[in-house]
Amino acid sequence: MAARFTRANGLTFAYVEAGPPDGPLALCLHGFPDTPATWRHLLPRLAEAGFHAVAPWARGYPPTGVPDRVRVEPDTLAADVNALHRALGGGRDAVLIGHDWGAIAGMRAAAAAPERWRRLVTLAVPPERVLLGAAGDGPQVVRSRYALAALLPGAEHRMASADAAGFVRLWRRWSPDYVPTEDDLAPLRAVLRSPGAPRAVLAYYRGFVPAVLSGRALSHRVPLPPQPHLMLHGRDDGCIGVVWAERSIGRLPHPASRVVILDGVGHFLHLERPDDVGDLVLDHVVAPGTPPSTATAQPSTP
Repeated sequence: MAARFTRANGLTFAYVEAGPPDGPLALCLHGFPDTPATWRHLLPRLAEAGFHAVAPWARGYPPTGVPDRVRVEPDTLAADVNALHRALGGGRDAVLIGHDWGAIAGMRAAAAAPERWRRLVTLAVPPERVLLGAAGDGPQVVRSRYALAALLPGAEHRMASADAAGFVRLWRRWSPDYVPTEDDLAPLRAVLRSPGAPRAVLAYYRGFVPAVLSGRALSHRVPLPPQPHLMLHGRDDGCIGVVWAERSIGRLPHPASRVVILDGVGHFLHLERPDDVGDLVLDHVVAPGTPPSTATAQPSTP
């Protein structure tokens, strides 16, 4: 699929799309280190279900614009998501699907503008409130050492010069039973070879990690999305431990929300088990709309 372009939140975003342009918007957000190619299995299924399925390159990931900023706050990413809803003609029936950084941006966007998003799916990242204790958890700090490395001098040069083998090692650590293919790696190499992209990609961590370490970013001031929310996590995730997904059970506000933990998969669960994950996502997003609720009960399925 050829890239298309739109303006949102003061930036030019590139995206790929599938399905009828007049269908309900299904916005699919990638994470790090990744590109819209991560949704190559899910986009056709969403399109077959009648959605206008759109997967943008996130800010700083060419061919989307590369802003000259050293730090990017998560709220900026959320503003991008809600601006894309407007730019792409989304209605109140739109749904939001995010993995990794896309999950963080998606949760913040859905909480900030609940009238825009009917349902929400996040993969591999629990709500920030749940992650409140992660900074003091030894095993999770070890898993998150890649994020701390983004703060060190020379990080941009190391990322710009990274070869495919380096990304394979990272993906294998996060998803031990998945070997990334050229469909994964070729688009990623193209992004990181672009001028300014390594700095822009690392800006996410430089805007977030210091706040995490100081306890500000994961405070109770970050609202939980009120929509029906499906949260998916791999039991073998080497990036964010499954314990944090388990601690999310019973924490999602809407009574139609649930947490599903998949055995035998890691961080890139939608690539490892695309059929199973696709079934779960489609079952959730095609369900009848339910208005956002302030209820605290949440039946969750581990």
